[in-house]
Amino acid sequence: MNTRINSPVLLFDGVCNLCNASVQWVLKRDKNAVFRFAALQSATGRALLRSAGLSPENFDSVVLFDGDRVFTRSDAALEIARRMGGFWSWLAVFRVVPRPLRNAVYDWIARRRYRWFGKTESCMIPQPEWADRFV
Repeated sequence: MNTRINSPVLLFDGVCNLCNASVQWVLKRDKNAVFRFAALQSATGRALLRSAGLSPENFDSVVLFDGDRVFTRSDAALEIARRMGGFWSWLAVFRVVPRPLRNAVYDWIARRRYRWFGKTESCMIPQPEWADRFV
């Protein structure tokens, strides 16, 4: 499988309700259709993780691939916000917070996401108008 991509690809936990809601949030606000999406559990997601030297087993972080650059955890969230433009780009100011602290908060939420928001039995199926945004 060719894992070279031309647009930023956001990998997300396809069975996590919080993650699915976050993807839908980005889709609604990404007016220039910058981002593409794939579930971590998908063949594409697993191949992209392997191509970056990341284990596809038990991987529980959002991952943003942009060419040769890979962002995970809080770095991915802040990079997505930066690229959203407008008000959301101001959230990138949180990069001044040391990464270990940012990632500790990210991990704390990630460990509780199923308990707080639930999960589905299968990955979400995108709305027809968004289908071409999923790889």
